[in-house]
Amino acid sequence: MQSPSPKVEFDDTLLNDIDFKYSFHVRSQLKHTALQGAQRYSEPLEASKMILAILTSAHGVEIRKLREKYINSSKVEAAIRKSIDIQLCTTPLRLLNTTTGRLCDRGAQISAFQSSAEYSELLFSIVAHPDLPLERIADAVATYFRYVMLSHRWGEKEPLLHDIQDKVVYELKEAGGLMKLQSFCKLARHEGYHWAWVDTCCIDQNNHVELQKSLNSTFVWYHHSALTIVYLSDVLPSAKSGALARSEWITRGWTVPEFLAPKVIRFYQQDWTPYLDDHSPNHKESVEIMHELEDATGIDARTLDAFQPGMRDAREKLQWASMRVTTVPEDIAYSLCSVFGIQLPILYGENAQNALGRLLQEIVARSGDITALDWVGQPSEFNSCLPANIFSYAAPPCALPYLSEYEIQITVSSLRDIVAVDQALQLYTLLENMSVPRFAHCRLHLPCISFHVTEVRWKPGPAQETSFTYAVKADGLNDLLITTEEKLIQFSKLRLTRQTFLLVLPWDRRLLELPDFAHDAESLGDWPQPESLLDGSDESIRDSSGEEELANSESYSRALRLLVRLGQPFGAFLLAQQRGGEYKRIASDHDIIAQVKDVTSVHSMMDIRTLEIL
Repeated sequence: MQSPSPKVEFDDTLLNDIDFKYSFHVRSQLKHTALQGAQRYSEPLEASKMILAILTSAHGVEIRKLREKYINSSKVEAAIRKSIDIQLCTTPLRLLNTTTGRLCDRGAQISAFQSSAEYSELLFSIVAHPDLPLERIADAVATYFRYVMLSHRWGEKEPLLHDIQDKVVYELKEAGGLMKLQSFCKLARHEGYHWAWVDTCCIDQNNHVELQKSLNSTFVWYHHSALTIVYLSDVLPSAKSGALARSEWITRGWTVPEFLAPKVIRFYQQDWTPYLDDHSPNHKESVEIMHELEDATGIDARTLDAFQPGMRDAREKLQWASMRVTTVPEDIAYSLCSVFGIQLPILYGENAQNALGRLLQEIVARSGDITALDWVGQPSEFNSCLPANIFSYAAPPCALPYLSEYEIQITVSSLRDIVAVDQALQLYTLLENMSVPRFAHCRLHLPCISFHVTEVRWKPGPAQETSFTYAVKADGLNDLLITTEEKLIQFSKLRLTRQTFLLVLPWDRRLLELPDFAHDAESLGDWPQPESLLDGSDESIRDSSGEEELANSESYSRALRLLVRLGQPFGAFLLAQQRGGEYKRIASDHDIIAQVKDVTSVHSMMDIRTLEIL
């Protein structure tokens, strides 16, 4: 609890200067003014200002020298205000004052600080020093504006902004969500924090601009909070370990960023006591609680503790959210934007498929990561290469055989006498120069290696009322079976169809094994220094033809390594050409695993192009 403002006491340093350095007349004049100020004002700041004003207007040399030892209060106030503005850049637009129980906007938050004992004490302690201590100012401002965030499952009759606007929260009738709000504010106040934030009532849900800004900023707000309190309304005080994993809170979409973003987090049970009676300051440091959260979410403890938003490991992040639900359908996509570091326009009413489609197209377009296209289920109306819902990411990504470095080297050696150098280098160059995937007007432009489908035959089998299994042949690939809910045209080389079907390998630049400069940057100091060519030794002068031969050998080796990887089983897309020349992905009930028949037949992999997919 914040203690009441103490009664005023003067700065001893100032009075000592008056006592020991100046004449009796000067001492009398200044002390008389100081004592008048002490009797007239309730804060030391005003008395200090009066003394400094006299020092400024006085004509005596001694007094002017004394004045030089102190900072003008207006300069201090300006420095404090600048620090406030910086601090509030990462603070919610509205906050609940835990002392008064009132909702405050930016202006009210600043006014509360400027009228507080902390502000007066900070200002008065600084003016009596010759230098402006900016670090001290920043620390004092940051301490005062620390805030607590609430993560919770919305219940019935949650108080909205209009329910508490211009009212004292503590004076409202306790009922439903209001009781939760009051308990949260009291807990934050008890922990020594002036400010608290709850998503139900601290956002104007009817102001689209504010709603957009708030939803795009919540991850940052949670990250910079001094504490995030998770309220588990369905976890009883007598609950044992495992209750957190069974809580409804763990199933909600918005809680993903709410437990990833904060640095300090504490879980509270139904009666607002710490979960598992763990009174430690940060439950992210609790091995037992983090282990339970790790098992419940599928997110490893290290990521839970120090998550960084971004595009990396996109498919894994989509899997985290795959079984979560939201009250508003579009929120399943909007809640993930901050996890990927993306800001999307919030368009409630656009439907869940469109919202998820916009999120996924941003992920693919910005990162070039095609793992977001690895799913099983129903295709989206947004684009056939994207899933209709987040549940399609619940299954782990397609698991393909792993090749050890030893196996790669052995296979490369076996290919050296079989695959022509020019063919291998041509294939490598074509793929190296391929553009990254991109979206334009909901159309995916996908770089890939294409294999022409030559035969599709229906294969009778059990349980084919809702799905159909087809035997598929394609040039250069082993035969395979594909199960889909779509009825496909049956054809063969003897019974042709006008519609073109392709099995494609979506191009993934990681197959080139190029260095990842974004994540594996090395300092220049770690690079070896070139040897001097002027040491008088014939061995130091390389034959230019030898260098060229070495370069060609290395390029050939890289090309052969690429061939080895292309010869492994891969997750394929079945595409059907449409009337306008574009393609549509045929969704399957299972991963389509294809494999090149003969990796030495380089010509069979030369149909490299970028396809436009609806």
